[in-house]
Amino acid sequence: MRVLGIDPGIATSGYGFLDIDGQSSRLCECGAIITPAGMPTSRRLSEVHRQIEEVIGRSRPDAAAVEKLFFGANARTAMGVGQARGVALLALEQAGIPIHEYTPLEVKVAVTGYGRATKRQVQEMIQALLNLEEIPRPADAADAVAVALCHLQSAGWLEAVRQARA
Repeated sequence: MRVLGIDPGIATSGYGFLDIDGQSSRLCECGAIITPAGMPTSRRLSEVHRQIEEVIGRSRPDAAAVEKLFFGANARTAMGVGQARGVALLALEQAGIPIHEYTPLEVKVAVTGYGRATKRQVQEMIQALLNLEEIPRPADAADAVAVALCHLQSAGWLEAVRQARA
């Protein structure tokens, strides 16, 4: 199974895709889509959409995991993240990829076991769980990998519950 994780943002959208085979996970690729601050919003969103389509074409995921919007104190940032999240969801839907959404709290619990884990703790757990030599960079890419890991953890739990009920 291949899962594409996305941490959406208008300035920087992180992505990462993982393969799972039995009990082991492997990071295939991760990175970030970066749009210039001076570019008009519509163009930035178009660029995010286009590049996510490219990532989908390269990775050919079986499922996608997208971080849900967290409403912090900065409404302007939330608006841009929401718009980028929308074009990411659109690209995934257009490609026919099943979409799963997770809150930042769900991601932290799935990856570290602790909902108030720091970004650094999440990154270190990604490194440990995937046996990586270094933490994925930039931070948005690491966040996307964490979202993909969250889905793999959740999918494992869901399958265990299905089997237990059968």
